Amino acid sequence: MSSLVEQSKKLAAYKAVDENLKDSHSVVGVGSGSTVVYVAERLGQLEHKSSFVCIPTGFQSKELILSNGLRLGSVEEYSSIDIAFDGADEIDSQLNLIKGGGACLMQEKLVASCSKQLFIVADYRKRSPEKLGHAWRQGVPIEVVPAAYNKVLNDLKNLEGYKSAKVRYGGTFKAGPVVTDNSMFIIDADFGEIPVEKVSTLHSQIKGLVGVLETGLFANMTTTAYIGNEDGSVATLTL
Repeated sequence: MSSLVEQSKKLAAYKAVDENLKDSHSVVGVGSGSTVVYVAERLGQLEHKSSFVCIPTGFQSKELILSNGLRLGSVEEYSSIDIAFDGADEIDSQLNLIKGGGACLMQEKLVASCSKQLFIVADYRKRSPEKLGHAWRQGVPIEVVPAAYNKVLNDLKNLEGYKSAKVRYGGTFKAGPVVTDNSMFIIDADFGEIPVEKVSTLHSQIKGLVGVLETGLFANMTTTAYIGNEDGSVATLTL
């Protein structure tokens, strides 16, 4: 990965933290992904870092919290979160998101739904000119109960826009399917480019299938995203 991409991630993450974290915030959600590495890094540099507790969205973010000397909490302890920072696999023109490329979508959505404010940080490659599914071609991640994966694969075929779906496998690092932190499987379902006005409906249709725990479609969950551009600037997208 180029140093320009890494620099853009860092710039976006630092700006999001610097502009939005307040001294009054006592509970902070820390998401997953490569850009959130820099969110945790910035949080760890703050002099008042002992005054807030950080809530992870999975194993990776738990490790980031601990390695940066931050206080670790859990969503079981803190179901009301003042502010959260997370990444995205793709962002559309209305700040709907595809998440779950790292297989943490359920816990990411849980933390996001507990948060009073959710700020997204990403590099320029994650910004779609309009629709989800434009650059992110791997499909919509769906977390499913292992026993139900075959039924869900068949049921998805009946949904509008369906093109294909498959269980995500671990590749050379694991024989068999990817298993999430919740001991679930991941199905990646391709619906092509998803019109902005249909994101919420598609999420509801998939979520309504028996065996589906959660989808990687995040509709109407954030109003601000920080995008690190290739030229070193940071674009702030708001609704």
